[in-house]
Amino acid sequence: MFKKRTLYLLLFLLAAFTGYTIYWCNNSIEQSAIGKLYSNIDSIPYNKTGLLLGTSKYLPGNYVNPYYDHRIQAAVKLIKAGKIKYLIISGDNATRYYNEPEMMRRDVERAGIDSAVIYLDYAGFRTYDSMIRLKEIFGQDSVTVISQQFHNERAIYISTREGIAAIGFNARDIDNNQSLGFRVQLREKLARVKVFLDYLFDKRPKYLGKKIYIP
Repeated sequence: MFKKRTLYLLLFLLAAFTGYTIYWCNNSIEQSAIGKLYSNIDSIPYNKTGLLLGTSKYLPGNYVNPYYDHRIQAAVKLIKAGKIKYLIISGDNATRYYNEPEMMRRDVERAGIDSAVIYLDYAGFRTYDSMIRLKEIFGQDSVTVISQQFHNERAIYISTREGIAAIGFNARDIDNNQSLGFRVQLREKLARVKVFLDYLFDKRPKYLGKKIYIP
């Protein structure tokens, strides 16, 4: 009986610690983005460079990913409104058959954006990598991050740690009650914990490489 009670106590303490850790990481990241997020194109300040964070275009079943579409629309809107001059598209290019930056570039260009203002970051495997590479490879110390609000918050926290002055332009989100929205939000909670683990263990991007000059 004593052993069983001890086990239950340990499980309770572990669950409480896990819950508090998730809450603390989530709250810290949300707090870091206060005053730095914009949803209105008229009110967002100008930045020379925007960073469009990648995601897959298609979901299982070959359905178009609404997160993808909304990010493309937000990036195009910023450029056409003169709120950014250049656009870096950072995403996963893990294999020759999967290339987020190229796919997003094609859709941005189809919306009428000149290819001359677009730069591609093929090694943005994670948001953590994208933000560090923004400074180390592309030489940018200020940026407008383009993604959904929850994603922008995490990117802004990382940018703060990296000495980058970042604001976020919030692409349209989807209903969290939908299956996809719920899964994405759950994954986001864990991703926020992972950010702190990355810094705790001094994790570096998978690839750095040669610097890319943006005028």
